[in-house]
Amino acid sequence: MATKLHKGPAILAISSIPLIMTLGNSMLIPILPKMQSELNINGFQASLTITIFSIAAAVSIPILGYLSDRFNRKSIILPALTLYGLGGLLAGMASAWFDNAYMWVLIGRALQGIGAAGTAPIAMALTGDLFKGGEQSKVLGLVEASNGFGKVLSPIVGSLLALLVWYGPFFGFPVFCLISILLMLFFVREKKKKQKPPTLGNYLKGLFTVFKHEGRWLFTAYLAGATGLFTLFGLLFYLSDVLETDYNIDGVLKGCILAIPLLFLMITSFTTGSKIGKNHRVMKSLIVLGLLLMTASFASLVFFTKLVPFIAVLVVSSIGTGLVLPCLNSFITGSVGKARRGFVTSLYGSVRFLGVAAGPPVYGWLMNWSRNGMFLTTAGLTLFVALLCLLLIHVKKKKSEDDDDSAHSLFKKLQLTTE
Repeated sequence: MATKLHKGPAILAISSIPLIMTLGNSMLIPILPKMQSELNINGFQASLTITIFSIAAAVSIPILGYLSDRFNRKSIILPALTLYGLGGLLAGMASAWFDNAYMWVLIGRALQGIGAAGTAPIAMALTGDLFKGGEQSKVLGLVEASNGFGKVLSPIVGSLLALLVWYGPFFGFPVFCLISILLMLFFVREKKKKQKPPTLGNYLKGLFTVFKHEGRWLFTAYLAGATGLFTLFGLLFYLSDVLETDYNIDGVLKGCILAIPLLFLMITSFTTGSKIGKNHRVMKSLIVLGLLLMTASFASLVFFTKLVPFIAVLVVSSIGTGLVLPCLNSFITGSVGKARRGFVTSLYGSVRFLGVAAGPPVYGWLMNWSRNGMFLTTAGLTLFVALLCLLLIHVKKKKSEDDDDSAHSLFKKLQLTTE
């Protein structure tokens, strides 16, 4: 566990990782229209720069999650951050100097996605390793708030960098990654593993046991996390398009407007994480409440076309998302012991990335279909997920204050040892 002397810097280092990951998509949203004209591509092709990043991350996350369980978290996080920065550098250089820049941008974004797979999901597992009890929930809340802060900051930073040159945001990635790498190197210390890592076969058998006993509510929690990110990035894509086409708002002002709902998400995530402790009953209630707030907000958006009231109502959905995500983080991080935590949290990160990947193209199609249909379909989805969470996420009675997590004793009995 982190010592008191290094606890603050360690939290800062861990919190920098989801912030860096968030920049991967959110920082590019303001420049997508400019990218279309500069690279002579259509809107769908521009949205693929978001999608390919997320798909590459989603595919890579389970593999890197397993490796982080077998070795240690830092040995995965540090190379991942390096690859993340190099992918951004390639995309920026291609945009500046290559004739067939679009294909190279996609390659760079795919490399960034693979790098992102070893960042925030592994950081969640690392938090579970270093902090226990109510402190773990607080740090996970900070991790989610950092994710939210990245979402707030990134449209503004992306817009500012684009004032220099439209592909400027790509060159920002290596700088931010380097800062996070230095923080991790100097301030995060992991304990050496006392036991020999399990073989792949035993590891997979242990995971099967976990999902056999806990799979129903775990997959429901995964769906809730993916839904939150799917609707968030889909509606940000819609809002970005509306600001430019209907209101002729671009540049930094556009980034600031996009940051408004994200600011409320960040504040709510931080407050929720700092208050929930290890109370799973409260977590479940807040997850359902958050999804219902999202449902009410999305359904109400059909009645608002003017910008200011539209954003005000959209903020309600961001508050709902800010209630849901920190509670899911604590639930999922505490669902298994340390030996398999990396894989389980990484799988959660994988479905979150899939939600992000699906958002822009799906909402691009829905925008062409029907504005009201888009909002009502979104409301129906979040209502359905709220009902699933209410019925399938179960709350176990806490046996003692010293429990490592809600299912710790169960999985210690079930955990397979190696020869």
